[in-house]
Formats: sequence, structure tokens, C-alpha cells
Amino acid sequence: MSAKNLDNRNRWRSKTIGFRVSPEEDELLNAAVSLSGLTKQDYIMRKLADKEVVVMGNPRVFRALKKELQKVLAELERISCAGEVSSDLLEEIQLINMTLNGLKEDAE
Repeated sequence: MSAKNLDNRNRWRSKTIGFRVSPEEDELLNAAVSLSGLTKQDYIMRKLADKEVVVMGNPRVFRALKKELQKVLAELERISCAGEVSSDLLEEIQLINMTLNGLKEDAE
């Protein structure tokens, strides 16, 4: 079992929560987490608290963006007709777009 640790409000994080997701949901969650630059725990906690997830550009985020864009490119190359685009791919493209737009605004 991992050691207990404190959150940013000096509270002990001693409870463990687990839940099941589909492989597609897992892939989408992992992509969102890697693009955010946060830990999975911090990302989920911010989303549950309905807080904005602010992405700070750093090498890890840029590597995640490159990896996700390579996956999107491979999928788009596979698609022969626009009618075959899955909703999961569209969600992922939208997430990447939001991240890139946020980084662009920070740079200006």
C-alpha cells in the first residue's frame, strides 16, 4: 500500500477510490491526463470539483501532444471517408485543439 500524503490544503489523503472503465474510456482518460501535465489523481479531482484544468506548457505536455497528434494522423490516414470518423476520435481531436489553443493564448 502506498504511503499517505498531504494535499495542497494540508489534508491527509488516506482514502482509496477505484472504479472500472472501458478500454476506450481508459484511453481517453489517459490522453486527457497526459495532455494536462497533471497526475491522474489531480486531473480527476479537478474535474470532479468542476474546476478548470489549466495546462502549463512544458516538455512533457509537448511530448504528449506530439504522441496524440501522431495517433490522430494515423487514424485519419486510415479513414477513407469522412462518414467513418468515430466520436472517440472527434473527442480526442477536440481535446488536443483546446490544449493547443490554451498554450497559444499563454504564449501571447
